[in-house]
Amino acid sequence: MGRLQQTLSNVSDDTGRDNGCVGIVGGSVAYPNQPALAGRAALRTGSDHVRAVVPEPIYEVVAGHSPNLLVDRYGHDAFSDGAIERTLEMAEWADAVVIGPGLVDADPDAVREAVDRMETPTVVDALAIEPALEADLSNVILTPSDSEDDPIYEAYGSLEAFSEETGAVVTLTGGVDEIVAAGERIKNETGTSAMTVAGTGDTMAGITASLLGQGTDRREAAELGAWILGKTGELATAEYGPGVVATDVIERIPKAIR
Repeated sequence: MGRLQQTLSNVSDDTGRDNGCVGIVGGSVAYPNQPALAGRAALRTGSDHVRAVVPEPIYEVVAGHSPNLLVDRYGHDAFSDGAIERTLEMAEWADAVVIGPGLVDADPDAVREAVDRMETPTVVDALAIEPALEADLSNVILTPSDSEDDPIYEAYGSLEAFSEETGAVVTLTGGVDEIVAAGERIKNETGTSAMTVAGTGDTMAGITASLLGQGTDRREAAELGAWILGKTGELATAEYGPGVVATDVIERIPKAIR
């Protein structure tokens, strides 16, 4: 049995295991649903508890998504210095953290400081990626789309060089998802063209964080996260065709893992 197949088998057989807690920092008035999508994906991947920490104005929106999500708030309209300590408290509770889904209008310095100070394995997504490039990334997986990776190329020349110099792992999402770790690039072989639908990036972040929280190392979490997302997309597309939406994908995560 291959390395990823063995890891997938371990995720599937969770009898008697602590499946970890995932914390999510994200959301904004313009994008209130993104942290909830990431949280629902983490729960469907097997996490025991998922807590989203969001801006005050969208607390009720996120809390209303699912009774299975734990939701907390910081008392600001956007992520700033006042949200850092709340984020660090959540990170101490969590086994893995996602920061970035829907996190528009965030203070870049506050994002950088939060990522830099968190010791918990972290998935950095979307608009948190650029400010996080100045933080310690040795415990981080970044999940840029192919329209969000320009700052990495501008600073390091290539994703391979970036992964070698910083110790970060990268899951690059696009027509074909790719994982870059320790200077090596690996193509994921699952997925369909329907996976460009809005919300699948948030779903990827939640799946990957759940795997981290269950004890999977970063490279395997990135590879397996991409495989699971692609397989769920195949299952959802077989049923809905081009009408697939992100929640269709999320609901098929357990079947993909089985």
